[in-house]
Amino acid sequence: MHVFIVADHAHVNGGQARVAIDSALGFAGRGHRVTLFAAVGPVDPRLAGGGVRVICLNQDDVTTARSKLAFAAQAIWNGRAAAALARELAGLDPRETLVHVHAFAKALSPAIGTAIRASGLACLYTMHEFFLVCPNGGFYEYPAARICHRTPMSRACLAANCDAQSYPRKLARVARHVGLAQVARLPELFRHVVTISDLQERVVAQHLPRGTTFHRVDNPISVAQAPPREAPPGDFLFVGRISTEKGAPIFAEAARRAGVRAVFVGDGERAAELKARYPEATLLGWRDAPSVQALMRGARALVFPSVWYEGQPLTVYEALACGTPVIVSDACAGREAVEDGETGFWFRSGDPDALAAHLTRLRDDATADRLGRAAHARYWAAPLSLDAHLDRLAAVYETVLREAALGRARAGSAAGPRAVAPA
Repeated sequence: MHVFIVADHAHVNGGQARVAIDSALGFAGRGHRVTLFAAVGPVDPRLAGGGVRVICLNQDDVTTARSKLAFAAQAIWNGRAAAALARELAGLDPRETLVHVHAFAKALSPAIGTAIRASGLACLYTMHEFFLVCPNGGFYEYPAARICHRTPMSRACLAANCDAQSYPRKLARVARHVGLAQVARLPELFRHVVTISDLQERVVAQHLPRGTTFHRVDNPISVAQAPPREAPPGDFLFVGRISTEKGAPIFAEAARRAGVRAVFVGDGERAAELKARYPEATLLGWRDAPSVQALMRGARALVFPSVWYEGQPLTVYEALACGTPVIVSDACAGREAVEDGETGFWFRSGDPDALAAHLTRLRDDATADRLGRAAHARYWAAPLSLDAHLDRLAAVYETVLREAALGRARAGSAAGPRAVAPA
C-alpha cells in the first residue's frame, strides 16, 4: 500500500501535525510506502530516518508570512500547492495508492482538491477541526465567546462577526470556503471522513452530503504505562492555550471560589490578564511532554473547562492514562472520555460555580485517589496506542481502496466493448 499523506506542516506544531507524522512513521515502520506532502517546513528529521519520502514546498503559514495580504491569497487558493500535488499524484498506481488529507486550511488551501480529483485516486479526510464545513473552523463566535449554531454560509453566518481577529478576516475565510465548496468541491470529494469524537460527527453530519461515510478513529496517545500513583494528589492543573474558548478564566475564577490553587501549563492571549486578575494562580508557561506528564501524575485533577466543541482533546486522555481524574466541561468532546462520578466529573459549561463545586469535592484525598485509580484502570483496559490507531486506520484504508476498485470496475463495465459496425 502507498499511503500518501497531505498536511499543512512537515513538523509537529500541534496535535494535528503530530497525528499525521506519527501515522506516517508508523505505516512506514510496517513496511508500507509512505509519502508526506506538506506546505510548511522545516521537515521533522525523524521522517527521513523512518523511511518516509517528504515533499515540502517551504511555503509560509500565518506565523511566518511577511506579507499578510500575500498569505491571504495563498490561504484562499494556493495554486502552487495544487500544481505540485498534481505532479506528485500523476502516474501513481490507483490499485495501491490512497491519499489521506489531514490539513489544508493553514497553508495548502482547498486548491489541493482539484489535484486529488484529477488524479482519480482513492482519498479520505481526517476532520481534526471543522474547516470542511465551517468557514472559521470551530463553530465558535470568538467575540461573543459562545458556540455558534448558525448554518455555515447562510445569511446569518455571513453577517456574523465570529472571527478571533476581525470581520475582514472572516470575509477572507468566507472567500476560501466558496472555493472549497464551489470550485474544489471538497465535501463531495471526501466521501470518506474520519472523525475523532462522537460529538464531532453529530455536529458535521447535517452539513455534509448524504452519501458521506464516517469512520471513527481515535488519535494515538503517547503516555508510557506506569502503576497508579501512590503519593497524595497535589494541585488542580490546566494544560493548554490560555484563552477564552479554552475556559482558562473560568477555571481561575472557580479555583478562587473553591479556595484551591490553580496551576496553568501553557500560554496565550489571556495569560497576562489572567495573572493580573488572579495573582494567586500559578502560571508555568509551556513545558515539554515529559514535564507535563509528570505534572499530571502529581495533580489532584486535570481541569478541562473548554467552552467550544473541541475535536478529541488529547490532554484529557493523557491525564487519565497518568491516573489523574479529569473535571471537564459538558459542552466539549472531552466529556466522552470521562465517566461522570467515576473517573472525573462533568460540569455545566461556562459556570464557575458548578466547576467550583467539583473542585471542592476533590479536595478530599480519598475521593481524588478513588477517581484516579478508576481513571488509570479504565484507560489502560483499552489504551489509545499508536498501534491501535494504525490498526483501525489500516482497516479504513482497505475499505476505501476496495470501494474505489469497485467504482473503477463498474465504470469499465458501463463503458462496455466498442461496437463494431456491420460489414
